[in-house]
Amino acid sequence: MVALSVILFPPLLIAFLLVMERVEEPLRRPAGPREVDEFLNTATPGEVDTLASSGIRRALFRWRRRRRNRGSENPPLV
Repeated sequence: MVALSVILFPPLLIAFLLVMERVEEPLRRPAGPREVDEFLNTATPGEVDTLASSGIRRALFRWRRRRRNRGSENPPLV
């Protein structure tokens, strides 16, 4: 049992670190002026409330998530 733990722990740790890297990457990316301008033009009242209460990072996170979800619901017709 100990040998199995010793063999499996490093690959599982590396897999966890790779997943966390993908989760953290959008959080480290700063918002550009164009993205902030687009946010201010298209934000919902809930996203503006989030901006006022929690700051630009959380508000942009909500906005990006809404845009990503909206894009997956209505695929472009070509």
